[in-house]
Amino acid sequence: MSTIWPHDLGDTKGPKYKKLADTIRSAVGSGTLSIGAKLPPVRELSYQLGITPGTVARAYSILTEEGLLQAEVGRGTFVAAAKKPVLDDVWARQLHIHEIKNPGHISLFSPRIPDVGQVAAMRDALRLVAQGPDLAFLSYPTRDAYTPLREAVVNWLSELPLGSLSEQEVVLTHGGQSGLMVVMQALLRGPQPTILVEDLSYAGFRRAAELLRAQVVGVEMDECGILPDALEKAARKTGALVLCTSPEVHNPTGLYTPLERRQEIVRIARRHGIQIIEDDCYRMGDPRAPSYRALAPELGWHVSSISKSLTPALRIGFALAPQGRGPDLRRVAEHGYFGLAQPLAALSCILLGDPKTKDLVRAVQKEMARYIRVAVNALGGFDLTWDDQVPFVWLRLPAGWRSAAFSRAAAAQGVQIRSADEFALRDGRAPNAVRIAINAHVSLAEFESAMLRLRALLDSPLEQISV
Repeated sequence: MSTIWPHDLGDTKGPKYKKLADTIRSAVGSGTLSIGAKLPPVRELSYQLGITPGTVARAYSILTEEGLLQAEVGRGTFVAAAKKPVLDDVWARQLHIHEIKNPGHISLFSPRIPDVGQVAAMRDALRLVAQGPDLAFLSYPTRDAYTPLREAVVNWLSELPLGSLSEQEVVLTHGGQSGLMVVMQALLRGPQPTILVEDLSYAGFRRAAELLRAQVVGVEMDECGILPDALEKAARKTGALVLCTSPEVHNPTGLYTPLERRQEIVRIARRHGIQIIEDDCYRMGDPRAPSYRALAPELGWHVSSISKSLTPALRIGFALAPQGRGPDLRRVAEHGYFGLAQPLAALSCILLGDPKTKDLVRAVQKEMARYIRVAVNALGGFDLTWDDQVPFVWLRLPAGWRSAAFSRAAAAQGVQIRSADEFALRDGRAPNAVRIAINAHVSLAEFESAMLRLRALLDSPLEQISV
């Protein structure tokens, strides 16, 4: 390996793990590193290059996720064989689901909810849509045409503490991530605006901000969410326009921000003119405190979807503007994508307007809770954060494991999970933890088998793959 790069990675700016990953990619592309070539152990390479073991481990983890490298428990890290890009592989990369289609392998990257009758409900609704008037399939979307759907959304959300809400303040989006983008576009101004997020947060916040050329600054947090003193300091230092946060279900830790902390955050936001975007997409159960939209009607924006309650396949989300800001939000949506496709809007209106759909949501929650209990039974002896209304668990790793190494070892055992690194800012520090999503597309027995494989790894950390 010493012939692949000089004895250091140069003096160019940028994270060293990225430069190391680029160097390995170039070596593989040029043939200097051939398929099957074994890379040095993490500690050995870190010593050769004069960098930390964590930097090497992060570079290896990135390249393993890309499929360029493969880790084999007890043997080391190797250059992977090139794969033919078939359709399934393309879909997997686009959806961030790197699931290996082999028996016993299971993806726990993102939550997957069970079918408790919503598939049949969608098929019935599609038949009704297909019988609609001909012009519905030949016309551009219009604002007035979607009034019934927006009213159905208001009714769908009526039991939540969102404050006063009218259909004029609802914008229909293509899922929660689309909702975040629409709200940010309505709020951001200036050549390089600043967005604040928790130090550990949903990666979609950063991705949306980067697309809009915004700077993302992390704010220190504790077990209750954002620390008010840290938020005050960041607000003064950066002049940030927006705070993105998930107070009901923090992603990835599953923690919750209590009312008192939310009220402190609102006071600081008001003092500095910061708008608050609340991402409520991961909550499956009842909310535990009023939303920021209810606590601060003039600056609270709310984003949610049906992905964790009914289906992620339809890509239906809701962006809610503060009182009086509905026109700003609608303008962005209409200029960006006109509106939802007419058949999709009609389908959503049927589903959300059917009283039986709420029964399906409760059935999804009940079934997901069964899987969560299996995860807790298997992993509860470790430092685990969980809630039976949250579709993932957060596992702080015991001594002997690092998050990147544990994720690689789990993948080698056929279980794909997310390292804490994926939720940290690029220059931030990640805790020694992993997020394990609930996959109810597999049987309870298959899911339990995956949990037991993780427990076996936790019980026997391997020195050769820990750093």
